[in-house]
Formats: sequence, structure tokens, C-alpha cells
Amino acid sequence: MSINNNILEKEKLSKNDNLKNDDVKNVTNSKKTNNAENSEKINVAEKENKISDNNINVSNSVETNNTSQNVDGNSKINTNSKVPANPDTNNYEFKPLSNSKPKSIMTIFTVLVMIVFSIILILIIGFTTYNFLNTKIISGVYIKGIDVSNLSKSDAKYQIDNLISQNLPDEIQLKHNDFIATVSLSQMETQFDTKNATEAAYKVGRQGNLFENNLHVLNTMFSHVDIEPTVKINEDLLSTYLDSLSSQLPDTVIQSSYYVEGNNLIVTSGTEGNVVDIPQTIQNIKSAVSDFSCKDNPVEIAVKTEQPQAIDIEKIHNEIYKEPVDAYYTQNPFMVYPSENGVDFNISIDEAKALLAEPKSEYTIPLKYITPNVTTNMIGTEAFPDLLSTFSTNYSTRDADRTTNLRLAANKINGTVLMPGETFSYNQVVGARTIAAGYKEAPIYVSGEVVDGLGGGICQITSTLYNAVLYANLEIVERSNHQFVPSYVTASRDATVVYGSIDFKFKNNRDYPIKLVCSVSGGIANFQIFGMKTENDYEVEISSYQTGKTATAIYSEAYKILKKNGQVVSKELLSKDTYKRH
Repeated sequence: MSINNNILEKEKLSKNDNLKNDDVKNVTNSKKTNNAENSEKINVAEKENKISDNNINVSNSVETNNTSQNVDGNSKINTNSKVPANPDTNNYEFKPLSNSKPKSIMTIFTVLVMIVFSIILILIIGFTTYNFLNTKIISGVYIKGIDVSNLSKSDAKYQIDNLISQNLPDEIQLKHNDFIATVSLSQMETQFDTKNATEAAYKVGRQGNLFENNLHVLNTMFSHVDIEPTVKINEDLLSTYLDSLSSQLPDTVIQSSYYVEGNNLIVTSGTEGNVVDIPQTIQNIKSAVSDFSCKDNPVEIAVKTEQPQAIDIEKIHNEIYKEPVDAYYTQNPFMVYPSENGVDFNISIDEAKALLAEPKSEYTIPLKYITPNVTTNMIGTEAFPDLLSTFSTNYSTRDADRTTNLRLAANKINGTVLMPGETFSYNQVVGARTIAAGYKEAPIYVSGEVVDGLGGGICQITSTLYNAVLYANLEIVERSNHQFVPSYVTASRDATVVYGSIDFKFKNNRDYPIKLVCSVSGGIANFQIFGMKTENDYEVEISSYQTGKTATAIYSEAYKILKKNGQVVSKELLSKDTYKRH
């Protein structure tokens, strides 16, 4: 009985297992049917639901395997697939099998990311630390085309200074058409600001925060930075020089001008022309210096066209107008203040403007001179405390006409005052020897012969003055000897004049004015020169003598000997002369 019961129990369990397996199969078939119906949806979302599909397939496979195992009675249904307790129920819930492989991949990926991040972080920290501690110019920095990477500021400056000294000339040429001028760069204080340039090079990659600096350093490694030093120049000096060049240009503007000629004021009109464009030319020079092109090529002078200034006749009148000034002197200390003639237009301003209304290249405006009440020559010898020199010559009183000429010339000179540095001209002071001036016919030398001529004899006044000037130790500017040795002085002690061609000139080389006093009376022509003596004055001796004689000529020399306390200080050759023999 028990055996039968056992058999029945086994059959019952077997039957129940078969029923369960059939249910499982039905469920699986139902799942497959649903999958077939939704195949299009699964294909569209295949990639997104790939893991889910795999789990379903795994579940189906497990189910199949479980079925076959249960048939053999060797296995049970997978506990991961839960079956409802009620065998008659048609709804079954299945969950995918757990899979640890994606978690492993994610773990490996995370580790790799962390390693890479750590390496990058270490590199950034190392790069930042290196840049922070680096005391030299970073890589990729150039100054004026010279690579100064990894150099100190002083080394970089040395290299740039050396480059500049090798390529910058001492002088550069400036050119306008065919006109060439030169300018000294050193005189214009031209220089490159290499100090600030190297400082700027050093600051590359050091002026921002750590991130900005690192980024700048990396960028500079691949895209170089070239720093151009600033060119410095003294623009005031250069402007003055360039302004002076304007007047030298062949096509320069010609401004209106004026000058005095005798008793007339001559006003000239200007013409259009070019002048130096100073700001642009300075920029051209700076550019040529900066790129060293001025070493082999001239710099172009920039010019601009300019119109001449209009003639301002009122301005000209104000410039030439002068009130007469009386001469005067003081005795403590001794000072002489010379007179000055007044000058003014001899026509009104309106009349002068009317003259300028007509377009002409030149205009003439008459002038008038106003003599002061007290001229310099009127100042007496009391203003000239010392007699510097005197010299006399003899003449024949029987020749009345010649004596008249002597007195006319002497009177013109008498009282003349020469200020320090002023030059005396005999022809200018005495003037033309004309009948209108009162001159008479008297013997003169013409072409080696003695003939009567107007103003004959006045050379005796010239020779007398010449000797007085020598003894006053004044500077001789111009002197010529006669054709024959005159009777009133020895050879080489004479001085001849011819109005319009031969003059006698000397200069007051003293620090105080001198006054010439001349007289012709009683057969004696006399000159006295007054002034003020100083401690530097010398005793003067004049030595003259013949050095040779032929049948037709006489040769002579004259010397000036200066002495101090009786001792000879110097001996100066005055002249070597040749005379014809009578």
C-alpha cells in the first residue's frame, strides 16, 4: 500500500512538473509572439535596448534549459525566474539576470580617467612651477628679429645693442629730388630704447594670473612674439635743422623781403615753392632708422607747397623806422655812446600801400634820414682822455690848389669817431673828389707820369693818417703804395687811394672808441688819434728801408716793432713794396 502510494505520489509530482513546464512553454511562446509582433519597434530601438534584449534572450535560454532539466528530474526551475504560486494564473513576471560586466567597464574607465587627470594635473603644476621660478625670457620671444629665448635681460640687451651698433650709421642722407643733405644721428640724440624693449620681452607670460601666464607661454612657443624697440630722437633739434633745410631746397618758397639801397627801400615779392614737411620727415627718419634702411639708402624729405607771405608794409615800416639818437659820453667811467641817424619813409603809409597794389616783382619806396642834434663826431676830446698817436707831414703852401684839396679831405676826416670793431674807409668818409665838392686840379700820378688831376695831393692826407694808425697799433685792413716814392714820406710809409678802386681801410681793434683829429695849416698836415690807454698797450716803432734798387725800380720793406718796458716783444712785416724810378 505504501509502495502504491509512493508511486502515485511520484506520478502526481511528475504530472505537476509537466503542467508547470507546459505553462512555462506557453508563457515563452506568448513572449516570442509578442516579440514577433513588436519586431519593428525592437529594431528601431535595438541599440538603446540592446542590454534589455540580451537579458530577455538569456532568460528565454534559461527557461528552455530549465524545462529540459525538469523533464529529466535533475534540476529545479531557476529561482531568478519567479512563478506565481497559483498554477492556473496566466500572468508571469520575469526579471533580467544580473550582469556585472558593465560595472567592471565603468570602474576601469573611471580609474583611467583619474590617472589621466592626475598626470595632466602633475604636468600643469610642474609647468606652472617652472614658469614661476624661471628668471629668463620665455621661449619664442624675439627683439628686432633676434631670438632672445632663455636669455637674461642683460644678455638680451647686449645682443640688441650690438645689432644696432653694427647697422646704424653715424650720418644719414636726406634727399629731395637732386638735393642731398646729411644729418648726424648722434647730434640729433638718436637712440633705440633697448632697455624697455628687453623689459617688455621679459614680461611676456608674466603679466596675468597663473592660468593666463601658462596659456601665454604655450601660445608664444608656437606663435612667436617680436618686440620692436622704440626709436627716440630729439625732435626739437631735428625740427630746427629741417626748418633750416627749407631755405636750401632748389624749389623752396621765396618769401617777400626788403633791403636798403642808398636812400631807397627795395621790397621784393615772394614766389610759391616747397618747404620741408617737418612732422612727416621726422616720421620718415624714424622709420628708416628703425629698419636700418637709412644705412644704404637716403631718407626722402617730405615737402609741402606753400604760398609766400603777403607783403606787410606796416610791419616793414615799423622795422626800419628809427628815431635819431644823440651821441653822449661819460667820464666816470669813460664811455662814449655814439649817435644814430633816424630813418623813415619819405612817403606816407597809404602812398606806400598804393605802390604795392600793382602786381610787380619789386617795389621802391624812398627813405629819408634824420640827423641827430649831437653826432658822435661832435663829442670833444674830453671823452677821449689819452693821445694814442700823432704823425705829421710837410706840404708846400705855395701850391694853393693842392693845399685846398688837402684841407677838403682833412676836414671830411676830422672828428671821426670809430667805435670798437668798426672799420674806417677813406673813400667812404672823404667821398668822391669832384668839382662840386670843391676839389681843384693838382699834380697826380697817372700811368707812371705826373699830370694834373682833380683832387691831386689828397694822398698826402692818406699817408699821414696811415702812419698815425701804425703808431696807434691799430689793425690795417687795406693799403696800397704809390707808383713813385712820394716826397712827404719815405718808401713803404705811404698809402695811395683812387676813388672807386683803391681804398685805405683800418679797424679799431681796441676796446674803447677812438677819435681822429686832423689839421692842415702852415705847411703841416697833422693827425692825432685819441682814445684810452690800457695796461696792454705797447711802445711802437716803425722801421722802413730800401732793400734794393735798379735802373727802373726801388724795392723797400717796412716793419712794426712792439716794445714793453724797452724790450722788443714782436717785429711784424708790414709790407714789401716796389716803386718806379723817376
